[in-house]
Amino acid sequence: MKLAYDLIALDVDGTLLTDDHNLLEEVKEAVHEAVQGGADIVLCTGRGPMGTFPVLSELELSGILITHNGAATIRSEDREVLFQYDIDSGDLLGVLDYCREHQIHFDLNTAFDMYVETVTEEVLRMYEHHKVEPIMSSFAGQLPEGMVKVTLFGSKELMDRTESHWAQRKHGLQFIRSGDFFIDVQSPSSSKGVALKQFAEGKGIDREKILAIGNYYNDISMLQYAGLGIAMSNSPEAVKEAADRIAGSNNEGGVAAAIRQYAWQQE
Repeated sequence: MKLAYDLIALDVDGTLLTDDHNLLEEVKEAVHEAVQGGADIVLCTGRGPMGTFPVLSELELSGILITHNGAATIRSEDREVLFQYDIDSGDLLGVLDYCREHQIHFDLNTAFDMYVETVTEEVLRMYEHHKVEPIMSSFAGQLPEGMVKVTLFGSKELMDRTESHWAQRKHGLQFIRSGDFFIDVQSPSSSKGVALKQFAEGKGIDREKILAIGNYYNDISMLQYAGLGIAMSNSPEAVKEAADRIAGSNNEGGVAAAIRQYAWQQE
């Protein structure tokens, strides 16, 4: 059989990986089948590149990574930043003050580095799952240059309240819910869909030849841009409504089934 798509964009957490952050062997096999068929595989994730390189390595792949929800596109072979959307640090001061006041953990991200003021045992376990090591900093002098994303971490109820609060305020930032326990704050110009479009156009790939699979609100833009957007069954309803098809859950190898069902031309 021949592939129906030239580019397959895959979200990582909640899509490619199980809830326990494991890569199922059947998913890895289906991805390799698509690569052998000639498809480009692009991981499109809210993670930074340092937390994504281990996943790419486990897949035994190299290539382009769309990271930080599209705020930084990286070539893995030489770690060159191909596209980057910086945040105006002045816009962030109110957000960081709000986090400190409400005891919300946050990390500040440049394309490759992550900075934190404080950590708890819960926070350290979360970073361990994502295979990243944050850099401790007081931010007393100034915020890091070249920031592309700030991630807030807390209970679902706390993130719900925080999301509602900032939705009612004027600011020059984009707040993206990237998981039940996470809110990503970044440039309003960046998204997975924008980054996927930039990469595809640079490769001369028509959007109709792109298949994208994701599971959360930060995936909607790429699901809508792709010729075929597939939401996992573990996705919120709004994500499913934005997709063209629904796959099985991430814990059941849904990506493998979706690739095998939809990526190949049906005879």
